[in-house]
Amino acid sequence: MRIPYAPKEPENPNPETQAIYDRIRERRNPRPLIPLDLALLHNPNIADGFSTLMGSIRTKSSLSLAPMELAVCYVAVLNKAVYEWTAHAPLALKAGVKREALEAVLKNDVRNTDVLTEEEVEVLEFTYQSTKDIEVSDEVMEKLKRRYTDQQVMELTITVGAYNMVSRFLVALNVTESNGKEMKMPE
Repeated sequence: MRIPYAPKEPENPNPETQAIYDRIRERRNPRPLIPLDLALLHNPNIADGFSTLMGSIRTKSSLSLAPMELAVCYVAVLNKAVYEWTAHAPLALKAGVKREALEAVLKNDVRNTDVLTEEEVEVLEFTYQSTKDIEVSDEVMEKLKRRYTDQQVMELTITVGAYNMVSRFLVALNVTESNGKEMKMPE
């Protein structure tokens, strides 16, 4: 990483900082703190806010995990965020994304209707436009609004936006020293 990781325990613990570490650990439980956490914990208050936001996106959304994880994986591909891909590709498969669909995302073959459903193509087009163009066309937005509730459209939008933030942070600081490595399909 381009800066050292923060310590796994607060250096000068006070009740507020210790509580932040404990909240982030609880969110990750049963896993330990991950490199992303240790990069963010240089400022515990920012790490705490980040963890709260990402935890809500991951666990409090009404949108099913499959389209969310598919979007996250495509953000990783578009932004060359190897660590993000490595973390989320297995989650996408676990959420029900077909292996062939995930392979299409990895190859940036996101209009391949032989392996992608209409819903997946729409989610991926939204993800591309939001990530690369920033502005999303009315046509793409109308397709999402016909498919999802207003809340789910918002949830997909915040998911794509949040994981763009994550990928840019990961790549800029080279968290896990993954930059330039090949993205691979999970076993």
